[in-house]
Amino acid sequence: MESWDLEQKKEAKWKSYAIGLVALLLFIFAIDLLTVSMGDLNSKVATDLFSATKNPFISLFIGLLMTALLQSSSTVTASVVAVVAAGTISLEQAVPLVMGANIGTTLTSTLVSFSYIMKKKQFKRALSAGIIHDIFNIFTVIILLPLELYFKPLTKSALYFAHWFAPNEDFSGPVVYHSLFTRPLTNWLVESIGIPFLTTILAVFLVFAAIKLLATSIYKTFVVQSFQDINKVIFKNSSLAFFYGTFFTAAVQSSTVTTSLIVPLVATKKVSLKKVFPFIVGANIGTTITAAIAALYKSEAAIALAIVHFLFNTIGAILILGIPRFREVPIRLANFMGKKSVKSRIWGFAYLLLMFFIIPFLLIYFSSD
Repeated sequence: MESWDLEQKKEAKWKSYAIGLVALLLFIFAIDLLTVSMGDLNSKVATDLFSATKNPFISLFIGLLMTALLQSSSTVTASVVAVVAAGTISLEQAVPLVMGANIGTTLTSTLVSFSYIMKKKQFKRALSAGIIHDIFNIFTVIILLPLELYFKPLTKSALYFAHWFAPNEDFSGPVVYHSLFTRPLTNWLVESIGIPFLTTILAVFLVFAAIKLLATSIYKTFVVQSFQDINKVIFKNSSLAFFYGTFFTAAVQSSTVTTSLIVPLVATKKVSLKKVFPFIVGANIGTTITAAIAALYKSEAAIALAIVHFLFNTIGAILILGIPRFREVPIRLANFMGKKSVKSRIWGFAYLLLMFFIIPFLLIYFSSD
């Protein structure tokens, strides 16, 4: 009986590996399709949308709103990389989009916390765990966006490092992107559909589907078993929690998945909010691997954007985790929101609607006039 169970587990693991490989190939194809279709797209809606990203604050909130609606920053950042690769928007326009996507992705863990709304004490802890990711990303944007607008440290650093991968390219010239091995199939599909807008929609859907499929297969293979002894191993110390957060999220390609796993643990008092915070910050860095994969064989500007994404999350982690007083602020704010929401549930709902939908929509609407 045991040998049969072992065979079943091995078969399931190899099946997950196969699904993961198919998902990775689908992801690469989808990114290539999105790059080509965005290069061909010239509709008024797309033109207006991308023109709006010239305003960095509109760009920030477009990234936030898109990610909140799709509930996947990986999809949004991978799509933005493809758009930059196609030369539709500049690297400078894309940076606030990625920052906004970083905030928007935290919606899911906040939504997970609302599953505990009928249990007063658990809801308090769950909401604190759900929104601490939001607070960290908001703080990072508050610190780094003004610096980027005035001094461009992220863009300049990313372009410098991108030259290591493409030392002979001129970043000031026209965008050049290289063909992936999927290009023959991509060209055939683009020509067959014949309508760039429909090809773009299909490409975005395929990116989303590939990331979900990849996340599911790797999650079942690696993460579920590893989380069984989560309290004993992962949260022994801050460095270990940070490492596991980075590793698991890089494997799953979704900070949404890994941070959502944390909410029930905090809600049921299996681990404290203070101990999970480094894990969540690590997850923020791990999720940048999606943009890196999307940038493979793409334009040098797209490679630079992937580096910007990594630098943004890494610098935020260094600043907030590295300075003890800074590290305490997100934890205290998250606990404060948890306490307020227990006294009146309207606090939690108001935060959710205002942060992820109403404020971004109103700012985009009024700023575009």
